[in-house]
Amino acid sequence: MASTAVRGTSGLPGVGGGTPGQPAPPGGLAKRARFIVDPSTTPGRLRLLLGVLVLLSLAWGALAAFTVYQYSSAASSVVAVREPLSLNAQQIYRHLSDANDTAATAFLSGGLEPAAARQRYLADIRAAGTEIETATARGGAMLSGVSADLETLAAQLPVYAGEVETARADNRLGLPLGAAYLREASELMRATLLPAASDMYTAENTSLHASSAQATGLPLAAVTLAVGLGIGYVLYRTSRRLRRLTHRVFNYGLLAAGAAVAVSLLWLAAAYTVGRGDLLTAQARGSAPVEALAQADIAALQAHAYESLTLVDNGGDDAYQQDYLRQQRALGPGPGTLLTAAQTAAAGSEASGSATAAIRHARAWYAAHASVRALDDSGSHPAAVQSVLGSGPGDAGTQFGALSTDLAAGIAADQATFDSSAHAGQGAFTGLEPGVIVAALVMAIGCAWGLNRRLAEYR
Repeated sequence: MASTAVRGTSGLPGVGGGTPGQPAPPGGLAKRARFIVDPSTTPGRLRLLLGVLVLLSLAWGALAAFTVYQYSSAASSVVAVREPLSLNAQQIYRHLSDANDTAATAFLSGGLEPAAARQRYLADIRAAGTEIETATARGGAMLSGVSADLETLAAQLPVYAGEVETARADNRLGLPLGAAYLREASELMRATLLPAASDMYTAENTSLHASSAQATGLPLAAVTLAVGLGIGYVLYRTSRRLRRLTHRVFNYGLLAAGAAVAVSLLWLAAAYTVGRGDLLTAQARGSAPVEALAQADIAALQAHAYESLTLVDNGGDDAYQQDYLRQQRALGPGPGTLLTAAQTAAAGSEASGSATAAIRHARAWYAAHASVRALDDSGSHPAAVQSVLGSGPGDAGTQFGALSTDLAAGIAADQATFDSSAHAGQGAFTGLEPGVIVAALVMAIGCAWGLNRRLAEYR
């Protein structure tokens, strides 16, 4: 009966020739130790399985924590670094374009420019300087190529502002040199400042797209989830094998380990799905339409500056008019134009209505500009200037102002969408990294406890 009891417990004959409850004969302890660790015996295999399961649990925790860190850090980079730097670059470009446009338009008034135009120009210059400092402080200069762009902007912005001030002073005195200084300042803006701002924006936007792609990429998450499912299957098979071997329905240690891996897998899958969805929404309905609308806005500002410079020059040279027409063709609407691209990108976003209105007002502005050119070419220069500066229903100034307002409203609306969705995507990973580490420790402890209870029956 004693020998049968041992077989019922271990599935093997008694160890060292003894019976339960009796001391082992001489040499029995050494034989028992070899029996416990020998991989050809059931206890040896259980001990080996215990070590494998503990290592798998810890490896799963390390892989899951690494995966969460990669996605969480990429999402944080999008929200806290890359998107703000991209927005800085975009704002630098816009403020510079608007300053150049405002300076040229204000010059048309002759003598003392309107106070509102003066304040807008000064606000643009201050804002551009602040954005340059902010971009440098945020680490934009660490990107390859961006450091030189920031240095160019910081060094040349005061030069541009100085030339505009000289032009303004000469204009107030009625000196013809004022127009020459204004043209020189505009050339500095177009040839040096705006290209540097454009290069910076391109680099920062590329970094934003790279971080967004990392935060929403599928391969790492898929591999991690597949490994977790594989470990869960190993735990299930181990539990079934122990059930057949020991005739016990439950192994609570393995049950706890299985529950821990299931919870961590579900949490990881849910966080990735929610975070990825929010970040893709932030890109599709936030940063993508904002980028397209910003490009249209900048092109419109540059065209408006050319419209004013044509009247400032007033010497029969139509070079600025040709520049205006080139910007008009790029702006659109029409296939391959900026306004049509902005309307397509904004479809389904908060800026959809603004993009559609911008196309309508762009057409009205083009018609008003044609009237301006007709007035100027017929010798009615003051009337042409009044249309560009005016605020009447049919004035070019009114139509451009409506276009600019539409684009600015669309940018603000979709920027708000980006901020909301991107922060939600970042928040989806909150607490997950320590959570999967704790789950892995629970798995390791559960496996060790569950198998040690079975091993104890062989001692």
